[in-house]
Amino acid sequence: MAAAPPPASTGSTKLDALKQTAAAADPTKLSGLQLYSRFAFAGAVCCSVTHGALTPVDVVKTRIQLDPVKYNKGLIGGFRQVISSEGAGAIWTGFGPTAAGYFLQGAFKFGGYEFFKQQSINYLGYETASNNRTAVYLASSAAAEFFADIALCPLEATRIRLVSEPTFASGLLSGFGKILKNEGVGAFYSGFGPILFKQVPYTMAKFVVFEKVSELVYQTVDKNSLSSGMQTTVNLGSGLVAGFAAALVSQPADTMLSKINKTKGLPGEGTTSRLIKIAKELGLRGSYAGIGARLFMVGTLTAGQFAIYGDIKKALGATGGVEIAK
Repeated sequence: MAAAPPPASTGSTKLDALKQTAAAADPTKLSGLQLYSRFAFAGAVCCSVTHGALTPVDVVKTRIQLDPVKYNKGLIGGFRQVISSEGAGAIWTGFGPTAAGYFLQGAFKFGGYEFFKQQSINYLGYETASNNRTAVYLASSAAAEFFADIALCPLEATRIRLVSEPTFASGLLSGFGKILKNEGVGAFYSGFGPILFKQVPYTMAKFVVFEKVSELVYQTVDKNSLSSGMQTTVNLGSGLVAGFAAALVSQPADTMLSKINKTKGLPGEGTTSRLIKIAKELGLRGSYAGIGARLFMVGTLTAGQFAIYGDIKKALGATGGVEIAK
């Protein structure tokens, strides 16, 4: 959400617009590159920290998706299987590309969301944007995620290869270089379709549910009367609900992304034909393999992201812009 707390609604959209515009024009508040670079940095840190910390969960989740016959004992059982067969270090496989990839993705995602939301308000006008804020949230998050995925895709492809083939390479740089040398640049984007199919609905659900849950909370209590700690708690709770919604929406594409990045395609086999084949093999039930691990992972990291994001914005003084929540 935007950095500044929205003033209480007056009941008049036109009057709310005047108040918001006046608040945004306050010379003590940041604007332009100064503001959006802070949004981007806060987003980069919150995504890198949370995704990096949950690398072990992601490793087990990916193993369940790729080999559900072997890894059929749930999240805790999966941890035990990986550690017993490969050692404790195995659960941190892919930490490098995860932290680096989501640092870039977080900058584009959160910074882009704030940017596109403001552009939508400028284009539509405050009243129209406020009355259609759900559509604004959805469009802004989708646009931001598209650009974020361009940055994320090569590192996500490297991560999945490292997790699915423990002997493939020793880490981010060696794995990235090996794929580039042996398979070319195109291999990094073989999963671009699935990653868009996964991440765009995921991010749309994530932001719109977060915005809506937060709005409901702040209709009950005045945000300005809450302590900083309580505001962080609201961000955590809203983020947790948003994470569950996002995980359920994007799970089938997440499974397909893991499958398509596990191995390279057959000679002459296109990405679309591979996706169709994988979808047929999986079926509905197979596409939700590992959903328990992913609900835990996405709920936790989304809650953490919005809490960290809000706190970093405050620390950086990233206040400004116009908010359309009521």
